[in-house]
Amino acid sequence: MAFLAARVNDALEINPPAGDQFLTVNGSNWLWTVTAIYVVSFLAIYGLSFIAPKGEKFFHYLFTIANLVGAITYYAQASDLAWSLVDTTNSFYNGATYQLFFAKYILWVVSFPTAILALGVLSGVAWTTIIFNIFLAWTWIIGYLVAAYTESSYKWGFFGFATAAYIFLAVSTLADGLKSATRVGVRGDYLKLAGWLNLLWILYPIAWGLTDGGNRIKLTSSFIFFGILDVLMIPVLTFAVVALSRKWDYGKLNIAFTQYGRVAKTEGVFPEKEVLATPAAAAPTGEQAA
Repeated sequence: MAFLAARVNDALEINPPAGDQFLTVNGSNWLWTVTAIYVVSFLAIYGLSFIAPKGEKFFHYLFTIANLVGAITYYAQASDLAWSLVDTTNSFYNGATYQLFFAKYILWVVSFPTAILALGVLSGVAWTTIIFNIFLAWTWIIGYLVAAYTESSYKWGFFGFATAAYIFLAVSTLADGLKSATRVGVRGDYLKLAGWLNLLWILYPIAWGLTDGGNRIKLTSSFIFFGILDVLMIPVLTFAVVALSRKWDYGKLNIAFTQYGRVAKTEGVFPEKEVLATPAAAAPTGEQAA
């Protein structure tokens, strides 16, 4: 117990912060908590992949990567790494400098497409729609990143374009996705997952406007805001998908995978690679023919 009591967070002593608005010890403590959540989620979902039925590990593998990236990026932020010093001209704290942690944008580049891919595969929409939605997410995230590094009021132009991409993404997941999910018989579960995800997505533009955009709240408060959203989006969504997937018919959804890749279910059996037909027997010689 003395050992535990003696442990302190010395990350900011090893990696000193900078600027007028900077990461505090309390903020770092919170980020370590989020890191731990992602680590536990990563280990849990990766462990569950070993006991999942063969051909039904797609979502396990998908969210294993997302949770691992979340653990890495939050570890970097908790350690006061992966940041740039940015001027807050034309923001609430005009003229002040603050630490812009770009690690969270790296997480979003992975986590948003992960959620989109999971919804797309579940609903059965075309792969072109899934790819389109993933690029919309990347446009959204990169637009916010560019806006965060823009010191003038022109940042809000980038914000507008990026938010438009989010709106198109929301419409696609709630309209096209729901229509396709109804067709394959998973409307209820899809509506729960897509509704939850879009509810969180609505809050990201608000959080960005208060933090990297307008700098209306302190840096520690911004970490709390984004930390809660990120945990609700990936770790919570991870176990929601895995729990609901236990009743899904992977064959009917055409997301069953065998050692030979993705296959359709036929008469209750997963068709494996067909054995090549034996070559035709050589033409008989004259003596054999006789």
